[in-house]
Amino acid sequence: AESDIINHIQSAKDADGIIINPAAYTHTSVAIRDAIDAIQAPVVEVHLSNVHARESFRHTSLTAPVCQGQILGLGWRGYLLALDYFIHASQ
Repeated sequence: AESDIINHIQSAKDADGIIINPAAYTHTSVAIRDAIDAIQAPVVEVHLSNVHARESFRHTSLTAPVCQGQILGLGWRGYLLALDYFIHASQ
């Protein structure tokens, strides 16, 4: 549920980093975007598929502009790349 995602973001506000896949909320949720924008923790957005190779309404992410970065189209390996980013960003 959207409210659960927002609660998790807010509870992790002091984390070293957050990896998020907002799924369909990427294109529709101003509330999730605002929750990300309101915290200090850096956030990397991950999508399993290349959203730009899908329907045109999926090409716009409301959340990406308030994230540190976005990884898409690399399947589950995108999560590993996001984790690797946070490991090396702190060095």
